[in-house]
Amino acid sequence: MKSFVLILFSILCVSSAWSQTAQYDPKDYTMAPDAEMALARSAAPDNISSRATIKILGSAGYQEAVKGDNGFTCIVMRGWSIPFTRKPEYNGKIRAPICYDPNASRTVLPYQELCAKLGLQGKDVETINREVAMAYAMGELPKMETTAFAYMWSADQNVGPAGHWHPHMMVYAPYYTDDMLGKNDPSTLAPFVSPDAGTPFAIVIIPVPEDKAIKAKMPQQK
Repeated sequence: MKSFVLILFSILCVSSAWSQTAQYDPKDYTMAPDAEMALARSAAPDNISSRATIKILGSAGYQEAVKGDNGFTCIVMRGWSIPFTRKPEYNGKIRAPICYDPNASRTVLPYQELCAKLGLQGKDVETINREVAMAYAMGELPKMETTAFAYMWSADQNVGPAGHWHPHMMVYAPYYTDDMLGKNDPSTLAPFVSPDAGTPFAIVIIPVPEDKAIKAKMPQQK
């Protein structure tokens, strides 16, 4: 269960950063653009990701690489996307593809983009927390007031010490609690609510069969 919780800390979409003593190296974060686009697309089935907007991480944050037409947005999250307890820990190897539905693209993605921008600036965790809270207070980030969805089906995800975890759906369900789902045991791969249950950032995680995992179509090496 401990490793399971650590994986979840790595894959969900809230902010964190490295400690003040860590050294920032852009090579820990960036990927070749074609490879990052392929990895981002592997988050969702082809009928969704082939028409989605794709954003990749640049030196100052996420930037649009492909303009989609279905309202979905796919990115690859990095190691500052740690929820629940925003610990000042960082893992430069984390690559967590996620594809947001239109509602999550409007509400969750801006939050993720701000965390990435601040993280790339080398901000410590306390500063990120403060600036994110201020952005919400000033209305610069949209509130998560209704359900939204995201796919995380990539077979190539690296979400923490164990690397790959089951393909799953992320359901952003403000104020949801485990009681509302029947208090399922996460180790049984039944749906459960993230440890920030009951808050505006509560997430219902719904595992799907392993055969749904999608292999990234990486570009051929020349």
